[in-house]
Amino acid sequence: MKILFVYPRFQRHAQAHPELLEFVPMNEYLGSPSLGLACIAAVTPPNWEIEFRDDRLTPADTPTDADLVALSFFTAAASRAFQLGDYFRAQGKPTVAGGIFPTAMPEDTQVHFDSVVVGEGDGVWPQLLRDAEAKSLKPRYDSIPCALDTLPLPKVSLYIDREGPGFSPDDYPVQLSRGCPLSCHSCILPVSMTKTLREYPLAQVIGQLDQLARKGKRACLTEDTSWLPGKGNRLLSALFDHLLATGQEAAVSYVGISMPMILATPLALLQKARRAGVDMFYLVGGFDPITMRAFNGQDPQALSRAHAAIAKCHEAGIDPYTSFLYGQDDDDEGTVDRMLEFAATSGIKKAEFAIFTPYPGTPSWKRLVAEDRILTRDWTLYNDANCVYRPAKLTPEQVTKGYLRLWREFYADKRHFLQESQEERTIQF
Repeated sequence: MKILFVYPRFQRHAQAHPELLEFVPMNEYLGSPSLGLACIAAVTPPNWEIEFRDDRLTPADTPTDADLVALSFFTAAASRAFQLGDYFRAQGKPTVAGGIFPTAMPEDTQVHFDSVVVGEGDGVWPQLLRDAEAKSLKPRYDSIPCALDTLPLPKVSLYIDREGPGFSPDDYPVQLSRGCPLSCHSCILPVSMTKTLREYPLAQVIGQLDQLARKGKRACLTEDTSWLPGKGNRLLSALFDHLLATGQEAAVSYVGISMPMILATPLALLQKARRAGVDMFYLVGGFDPITMRAFNGQDPQALSRAHAAIAKCHEAGIDPYTSFLYGQDDDDEGTVDRMLEFAATSGIKKAEFAIFTPYPGTPSWKRLVAEDRILTRDWTLYNDANCVYRPAKLTPEQVTKGYLRLWREFYADKRHFLQESQEERTIQF
């Protein structure tokens, strides 16, 4: 038996707005696929031959001799995934879909696929394959949360072995945990991976790092949940201790974090991260109570806390590559100036800018659907680079104009990046 795994393409910022390439002096970064397919490939029995196609690199809609075609995708890739699902079904191939979007919108997905996996797929995948072998796929498989200490390492070789000219990411994601007890307005994580924070054992995390190191790759630790006080940051601290003890200080490219997490984390732990080789944070904004209010011109306390968070990063010696979210209900045209002023006065060297997007399954999506403020369900536009809902104080056109102005003016005085190394110049846009 043979299975074809497919990662569908989606439109990135610079594809939606090519003018970004003119005034952003940075390298456009095509990162690795998400870990979803690698995790599922790892629990695929050895009697199944595996083929993988990255639709971002080469169109995936070509014939295959696979007995089953499986796609994992998030919202921005959903329209393309639907096309691929229809294509393979027309070829007589059984199809299955999983990932963030199918979990949030299983009915929409079901139209284009024979089977949909809702939630984490590791636990139901062996049964799904047995059903596929018996030609009795069920229309839907609901996740069975796994004990993370029982799972094999993600099969990242699935991706790395497909690298070539023009596609050779420096880093790949490593998971420290799954799930989150918080309810951030634009986050799907508590829905897709439950509201319970479940940690991987330290040995499993080290195993993920080691298999990347053997391939000459670094790890990016994307989940800011790792900084949650208690068991979350205990695992992170133990990982930093391991890196220090083994001399693997270059193993991690960056760690995800948010301003509340920075302020809640003891400076000593941030400094340990720096000693362990972490020299950059991916600082996510727009989801938390600080960055949701800091730039509306009405909450000086939130703005002060935002400055304190950036200052604490600098005190720890870690560069905060900061993501700003524009277009939320408290934003007005003045928000652009306030964000730019904050970035300048706080000393942020690298930033990215995104348009607030109410993703299906999130609290924001449910609220805006109820308020009849969703403007389109063209999923290709749900990529943080288009305004897909009706804002409270701005028009969609004003949001797009402000978003482009943020990129243009932030990088207007940063042409020096053109002389920097490939690593220093690379960001996602």
